[in-house]
Amino acid sequence: MIQSFALLLNQDDPKKCSALKLIRFGSVLPTHSIRHNMLVLNPFASEVVCKTDKTMADSICVIDCSWNKAEGVLTNHKYLTKGIPRKIPAMLAGNPINYARLGRLSSVESLSACYYVLGEKKIASSLLDKFKWGHTFLELNHDALEDYSAAENRKDIMRIELEYFGRYILEKNG
Repeated sequence: MIQSFALLLNQDDPKKCSALKLIRFGSVLPTHSIRHNMLVLNPFASEVVCKTDKTMADSICVIDCSWNKAEGVLTNHKYLTKGIPRKIPAMLAGNPINYARLGRLSSVESLSACYYVLGEKKIASSLLDKFKWGHTFLELNHDALEDYSAAENRKDIMRIELEYFGRYILEKNG
């Protein structure tokens, strides 16, 4: 199993922080550094995660920060060049704070999505089981997650993103 880590930037309410809850459950380990062989989940990374990444990395690291500060923090050179930076393909948030907003995933949703795309569906589901709203994320994105996990490469992932979320992506970037 690929080990999970969380780099906590402590910018959110600790009671609502999904990464802290995962650490308390022992599902994720806290870290203060990013290693070269970690998949680093960053929504501003240039490449999307794909199942071929499983052969390149021995762990996954989610950077837990506030969405209100994300662009200013995560576009920093150190978060885009350390480890193996990857963004999660387009999906709808299932968490109560950003429900149904494209790409506004919580840390647990990002980790779960990453595991799902890498073919580790049981791990993806077990992470979300710790949250009463966790099933919502899987329900909202089930078909897309299935297709992302079956994709052979990044080009396929990008095609699937447009298929499912093209209208939203164009509105967001337009």
